Amino acid sequence: MTEPDGKPFLYVVVCAAGIAAGVSKLITAAQERDWEVGVFATPTAMNGFFDTAAVQAQTGRPLRSAWRRPGDPRPFPDPDAVVVAPATFNTVNKWAAGIADTLALGTLCEVSGQGVPIAVLPCVSAALAAHPAYRDSLIRLRGMGVRFAEPYAGGEAGEFGWERALDLLGGT
Repeated sequence: MTEPDGKPFLYVVVCAAGIAAGVSKLITAAQERDWEVGVFATPTAMNGFFDTAAVQAQTGRPLRSAWRRPGDPRPFPDPDAVVVAPATFNTVNKWAAGIADTLALGTLCEVSGQGVPIAVLPCVSAALAAHPAYRDSLIRLRGMGVRFAEPYAGGEAGEFGWERALDLLGGT
């Protein structure tokens, strides 16, 4: 849902991959494209995979990882779009299976049914990308309209290319 200042709202979901340390690049690129940004992270990603205090300062919003209590206000408006970056093998497979055992996964499962544009930058090794469960998960999620970049395996694969996620969203 577009913010009162007229800016669209982007959810960024961060998973536990080493490349997550660079998520501020995605936030900067989104803000330069006039998005307001709210960040969700998997519980494991919160354990040192990125600078949580810097992300909160950059977005000016709380970082979400745990479920809110009944009666607590929603800290973010509904999203106009969602980016999952980096997306791990575990998160992609659980999401495709409809497993909502973390706030990040529950949010992805929920927005998938709302027609919200979703872009994913997988961070998955070639061996995991070849796993039949992962391939099946991509088919299921693509069938739901989720847009995927090619997997990033790290090492000599070059730059992660955070802005690709925003490009996948297109004119959203």
